Amino acid sequence: MTHTTSRAVYPGSFDPVTLGHLDIVRRASRLYGGLTVAVLRNTRKKPAFSAEQRRAMFEAAITAEGLTGIEVVHFEGLLCDFAHEIGAQVVIRGLRAISDFEYELQMAQMNRRLAPGLETVFLTPGEEVSFISSGLVREIAQLGGDVSSLVPACVAAELSRRYA
Repeated sequence: MTHTTSRAVYPGSFDPVTLGHLDIVRRASRLYGGLTVAVLRNTRKKPAFSAEQRRAMFEAAITAEGLTGIEVVHFEGLLCDFAHEIGAQVVIRGLRAISDFEYELQMAQMNRRLAPGLETVFLTPGEEVSFISSGLVREIAQLGGDVSSLVPACVAAELSRRYA
């Protein structure tokens, strides 16, 4: 069931995009008429890839999956301000494990306080990808491990170049 009048935003650092992220995008794009993937530019962590590289990898992954109607952009600043700028009524967040919930709930409540009309929807990835995190992917790649079953092929190639 698609809510064609609702626009959703899926924000994150996506450093790098994983098959878990793509699973969430696939699910969210079936639910909402418009979906924007918003790559965080001013992350607190030092990212392995620039915002432009992360955006480009996500776009390539979406194209390779044959997904359409999904916009990938950069953003910085408050998520609620960005959501307002693009006309999004819904924030999509992925929950892999119960350990994600406390932080995500706090962020959802803060966004609701700052922007009362902005709702947060939590989606869980499929069990076959629910254990994947960008941090683990980077660590495995840095140590020379095979990440091809964890990330899209275009991302695996970038990680191989980065950590060769």
